[in-house]
Amino acid sequence: MSGRTIAGVAVLLLLGCAAGGYYWVKDRGQVRARASDETDVVASEAPASEETPTVAPAPIPDPVTAGGGKKAEPAVDPGLPLRAGEMLQYTANVSSLSNVADLRLQVGERRQFFGKSAWHLQAFAHTENPLRMVFALDDQFDSYSDATSMTSLQYEMHLDERGQKVTSVQRMSTTGSEPAPTNASETRVLPGTRDPLGMMQFLRHVDWTKTTEVRSPVYDGHKLYDVRARVTSQGEAVTVPAGSYKASKVEIHVFDNGQEMKDAQFTLFVANNAAHTPVLLEAVMPFATARVELIRAR
Repeated sequence: MSGRTIAGVAVLLLLGCAAGGYYWVKDRGQVRARASDETDVVASEAPASEETPTVAPAPIPDPVTAGGGKKAEPAVDPGLPLRAGEMLQYTANVSSLSNVADLRLQVGERRQFFGKSAWHLQAFAHTENPLRMVFALDDQFDSYSDATSMTSLQYEMHLDERGQKVTSVQRMSTTGSEPAPTNASETRVLPGTRDPLGMMQFLRHVDWTKTTEVRSPVYDGHKLYDVRARVTSQGEAVTVPAGSYKASKVEIHVFDNGQEMKDAQFTLFVANNAAHTPVLLEAVMPFATARVELIRAR
């Protein structure tokens, strides 16, 4: 297995829609070619270090009112808001290789974004030695997600891999009439679509004691998938570097054009604590198994 495959899988596993990330890595060339174009995406069956990041998110113009808002889904408890400043740090282990990448999820400020209240979510990924000696990867992802439903308003990828830098800023639109910044492309998506960062936050705030399954369109920056998550246990004992937890075990199923991706299995463990912390993500794929573990949370 190449260093690119190992690093790509390890990094993108953490971003909520693991299968989408895996297939996005395979199609990276198409992303580069289309990053500056207006994009229409359709799903046939869809309903580290702690240093200041060196890449600034895309500038946001003065807010304007935009239609097409979506009400909060019943599965999300509005009494469990995100916490500004939260930082979750993970290590990724792939097959027999340990700590191949350092991964970090951050919650930024809550602000107005085109007339909607939104959270600024971020993820950072860095390969670690010895893998870094052959595959240097320093990627940053930014999401502006609706504060109530976690649906995606804008998704950004700032990629730096082996010295090659690629930036994609995509303004999500369900009608084609939402304004986009001058440096962004408009991406048509289905109502209720989330990006990987928003999907992760959405899943951790589902009340799994009252809801057994949720479904959402997820756009990974290149393609739209139908993601279905089902809780299979609410009291799993999980031990990771950050500690031992009782967690809800959530199996994630990904559908592409109506067909489930049978060659990959994904499981997310969400701690049964007040913060509903994602503590572990496991993946079994044809070429590797991966385990993304929480190191610390603050």
